[in-house]
Amino acid sequence: MRAVIQRVKSACVSVEGAVHGKIGRGLLVFLGVGKDDDENDIEWLAAKIAKLRVFEDEQGRMNKDVLETGGGVLLISQFTLFGNLKKGARPSFNDAADPQKARHLYGQFQKKLEALLGKEIPTGVFAAMMQIDAANDGPVTLIIDSKQRDF
Repeated sequence: MRAVIQRVKSACVSVEGAVHGKIGRGLLVFLGVGKDDDENDIEWLAAKIAKLRVFEDEQGRMNKDVLETGGGVLLISQFTLFGNLKKGARPSFNDAADPQKARHLYGQFQKKLEALLGKEIPTGVFAAMMQIDAANDGPVTLIIDSKQRDF
């Protein structure tokens, strides 16, 4: 699994002009599911995101996680995170999970993150065209890959 995580002041996802999910201050998480991903990837990545210390403490250091700040998480499915450009300029998505597997693991990831944070995690709509509006905070953007844990 791959995630691109942005610290935001606010974020909103709309589908066909209707707001589907939104948060105030927190984390906007774009999640891609790979063809080799399984429940172990969910466990590791959800725990990593839940404990991610990217919010400032009283001394201005990034030392607090989203739960400590009372922030939210907006989760967006993003198969293009597995785009491969080894052969030319048109991305190949051969490493992305097939839609049925990806939908299942995406749902399991949402449930795991909700359990870890003790709150509902709003999402986009799987496989839909979505409009994402975000006010980046910092900006702070991180990439995490469950198969490259030292990245």
